[in-house]
Amino acid sequence: MKAIIGEKVGMSQIFNDNGVVVPTTVVRCKGTTVVCKRTGDKDGYDSVVLGYGVAKHPNRPYRGIFKKLGILPVKIMKELRTDNLEGISVGETISISQFEVGDKVRVTGVSKGKGFQGPIKRWGFHRGPMSHGSKSHRTQGSLGASAYPSRVWKGKKMAGRMGGQKTTIKNLAIAKIDEEQNLIYIKGALPGVRGSYLFIRS
Repeated sequence: MKAIIGEKVGMSQIFNDNGVVVPTTVVRCKGTTVVCKRTGDKDGYDSVVLGYGVAKHPNRPYRGIFKKLGILPVKIMKELRTDNLEGISVGETISISQFEVGDKVRVTGVSKGKGFQGPIKRWGFHRGPMSHGSKSHRTQGSLGASAYPSRVWKGKKMAGRMGGQKTTIKNLAIAKIDEEQNLIYIKGALPGVRGSYLFIRS
């Protein structure tokens, strides 16, 4: 399975062969390394742990782990389960050349944090009456009956913190690859703010 970690640069647009504008998100993928391999004999399953960036202030236990591996402490890590560990060695750098234009990928990131929001913005609720003496324009409606259940059900859609959650978008197409600058142009919008980290895999 193809996989890499990148940093969101921002939105852009390119023209395809037919002259149609394609909205894309630019992701910089420079410096993804193989941190370690986990095998079925030792760990019970096969997987590869990928790392991205360099940790600025790693603590002593973190430094000791990477000193044994012989590589610099990474900023973030992502684990990818796989059935084939052949040809993968610890410390090697993963290139974007493994991907091709037209490949379908899934991208995982942390969505933008919106803070505390009301039910209209958070869940798409309708407004209340805007005239005839109504004082409930954007507030929550009924939360349930008083006789039964005499409480608010768990999971009730209400106002609260919005965004800042792990989000995965599937079946996104790669529109362009710039190997010189280590950039991948992915069709459509991706989760997260500029500078956030994205995990791209086929």
